[in-house]
Amino acid sequence: MTAEHPSITRFRDEHARLGGTGEVVILPDSVHTAALAAEALGCEVGAIANSLLFDADGAPALILTSGAHRVDTDKVAATIGAAALRRAKPEFVREHTGQVIGGVSPIAHPRPVPTWLDTWLERYDVVWAAAGHPAAVFSTTYAELAAMTGAPTIDVE
Repeated sequence: MTAEHPSITRFRDEHARLGGTGEVVILPDSVHTAALAAEALGCEVGAIANSLLFDADGAPALILTSGAHRVDTDKVAATIGAAALRRAKPEFVREHTGQVIGGVSPIAHPRPVPTWLDTWLERYDVVWAAAGHPAAVFSTTYAELAAMTGAPTIDVE
């Protein structure tokens, strides 16, 4: 048996600490896009919670958005009080989350990351999000995701 990737182990530990009830699933291949994850899980792309880390004036801003949405960066920047949201570089993502693009989870970062939750995800009974690695996902609910992250809700489009 192959040892579990350390970022997945850190995710599992934090998920349990926060009272997460969902299942962690390790898929055979990387699912670094919402479409790939939805196909692998047999769910709607909108039920995939993308964890998108942005550079907000030099500080991290994690937007948990439905896979059916694109983030309107100008609108979200104004909503969260940033001058601008920019796509974060891979090094910035790893520094602030301890994870790689395509596998960023909503939790289990080295330090707290300011996080916001897309209201659209509330439409789904089950939401899937990355579990710290591009091939790992976990099931949750909108309410549980909000509770685990403490994220205020926003409209991202």
